[in-house]
Amino acid sequence: MTLHLVKLCVGADSAESLQAWIDYRIEQAKLAGLPEHTTHTTRMVPTRKDELLDGGSLYWVIKGKIQARQHLLDIRPFTDDAGIKRCDLVMEPRLILTRYQPKRPFQGWRYLKVDEAPADIRVAGEMASMPDTMRRDLTELCLL
Repeated sequence: MTLHLVKLCVGADSAESLQAWIDYRIEQAKLAGLPEHTTHTTRMVPTRKDELLDGGSLYWVIKGKIQARQHLLDIRPFTDDAGIKRCDLVMEPRLILTRYQPKRPFQGWRYLKVDEAPADIRVAGEMASMPDTMRRDLTELCLL
């Protein structure tokens, strides 16, 4: 049974700025001859790894709303130089926009059930070029 994670995205003002950061990291990986995926290091290691890797995603909370997700490819536990257990969440570099869903602040990550996850936005035609601010405003007016 599929399960997702949800995490606050610190440092990004929008899904567009998160995608720009992902693109930068992928370009740096290409130049270094490394695999073309993104990783996010977190302190807590998920115990439900099999469910997460059965089609799960990491949903990003940006500015108090879930706005996007990335498919999880792997979860790699490790111990850092200070002896602290951590893990790398390995994800596809493609960011998938979702319908906005308000989410209160929390620390770390949380599990997110499939039936509680926001639906993907099917970006096509004019939606593909719509600025994030316009999409946010239209969503708040219940027009999207």
